[in-house]
Amino acid sequence: MPDSPGNTGNQGPAGVSRVERVRLTPAAERLLRALVERHGPVMFHQSGGCCDGSAPMCYPRAEFRVGASDVLLGQLALDTPFWISADQYAHWRHTHLTVDVVPGRGSGFSLEAPEGVRFLLRSRLFTEQELARIAAEPPLPTGADE
Repeated sequence: MPDSPGNTGNQGPAGVSRVERVRLTPAAERLLRALVERHGPVMFHQSGGCCDGSAPMCYPRAEFRVGASDVLLGQLALDTPFWISADQYAHWRHTHLTVDVVPGRGSGFSLEAPEGVRFLLRSRLFTEQELARIAAEPPLPTGADE
């Protein structure tokens, strides 16, 4: 998997490349860069939501502790981890997620809330080829591994 501007790659044990599970749109990456300039290192966490349009939360990395069962989907631009709750991952394990940004009010304490925009997720099902590769990969890291 080649790296893209919105994804720094997903490396498994011994540097083996994993199937990309999450990425940023260019607009989301621009907003992420602005938030990191303002707040320092950040992270994403997706704790719920059932469909496209669900909102991942963006927090200062030092101010949010992931749960032991949370799953690390990948590292985005600027070394930004994207975590998802185990329950949500169980529903979306066959789905590639794209973090986008749209006009509107951000959720709760998410860092983009004052910007007049919000992050949201767009999704697609993995291809058969991606699913076959995923089946051969070791499990994704969890909060217990931190």
